[in-house]
Amino acid sequence: MSSRFLMSDAGHYGVHYQINPWMQPDVWSTDPAARIAALKASEDLSAALMAAGATVERIPGVAGLPDLVFPANAAIVLDGKVLLARFRHPERQGEEAVFRAAFHDLKARGLVDDVVELPDGVLQEGAGDAIWDGNRGFFWVGHGQRSTDNSIAAIETVFGQAVVSLELASDRFYHLDTCFCPLQGGKLLYYPPAFTPAALTAIHAHVAPQDRIVASDEDAAAFCVNAVNIGQHLIMAQPPAGLRARLESKGFQVTAIDLAPFILSGGGAYCMTLRLDRRSKAEMACAAE
Repeated sequence: MSSRFLMSDAGHYGVHYQINPWMQPDVWSTDPAARIAALKASEDLSAALMAAGATVERIPGVAGLPDLVFPANAAIVLDGKVLLARFRHPERQGEEAVFRAAFHDLKARGLVDDVVELPDGVLQEGAGDAIWDGNRGFFWVGHGQRSTDNSIAAIETVFGQAVVSLELASDRFYHLDTCFCPLQGGKLLYYPPAFTPAALTAIHAHVAPQDRIVASDEDAAAFCVNAVNIGQHLIMAQPPAGLRARLESKGFQVTAIDLAPFILSGGGAYCMTLRLDRRSKAEMACAAE
C-alpha cells in the first residue's frame, strides 16, 4: 500500500505577514515571479512524492489564508485518528475550520477513521510539533514556541502512545519539524542549536551517536531538515553538497526541490505535506524486520 499525503493548493499562497523570523513579506511583494515560482514548487513537490510511490490528496486554497499550504500544522494523524490543531497566532487561526472540514471529508471517504478536538486551553500545531518515530514507537513532541507543554498529555491520551518531550529554544526553529527529522532505519537528521540542553539530553538518550546526522547552520537555514522521508527516498529543499553527500552515504536517495518561495515563509517540504496513513503497529513491525 502506498503512502498517502495531504497537500493544499498553492493558488492563494503568499507572504503577507510575519509571525516567524524567516518570513519576508517585503521580498515577496517586490518579486513579480514569486507566485508562479510557488505554484511550480508545489507541483514539483507533489510530483516527487508520487515518483517515490505516494498518493497525494489535494484540498483547495482559500483567499486570505496563505499558510494553508502548510498542512503539517493542521493535525496529528496516526492509526486513522486525527487530532486537530489549534494555532497560537491569529493569522493562522482561520485555517482551523478549513482543515476541520477537510478531515471530515476524508473521514466520509474512508481515508481516516476519527476526528478529535484538542481539550480547551491547549495549543498544538499538528505534526509540525508531534513527529511519529516508527522505528522507536513513540512521538517526539516539540513545545515552547508554538505548542504549549500541556499538549504533551493531550497527545498521550488521544493516541495512547508514549511521548518524548523536546523543548525548542529558538524562535527561528519554531516547530519541531524545522530542526528534527527521524529517518528510515533509526537515523536522525537534526539541528542541535534549536534545542534546550534538556531536550538534547533526551535526544541523545534515545538515538545512538552513529545514527545522528547533525545539520550545519547552512543545512538548517536551507530548510533541509524539514524533509519528507518515504523509505529510502528523502525529499527536501535544495541541500548543500556536503549534506547531500552525507545522506547518500547512508543509503538515502535525495530528491531536491527548489522551495525558495516557501522558505520565504519559513516552510519546507515536510511543512507542505501531512502523511495520512501512518500505522504504529505496521511501522514497528517493519522496523523490527
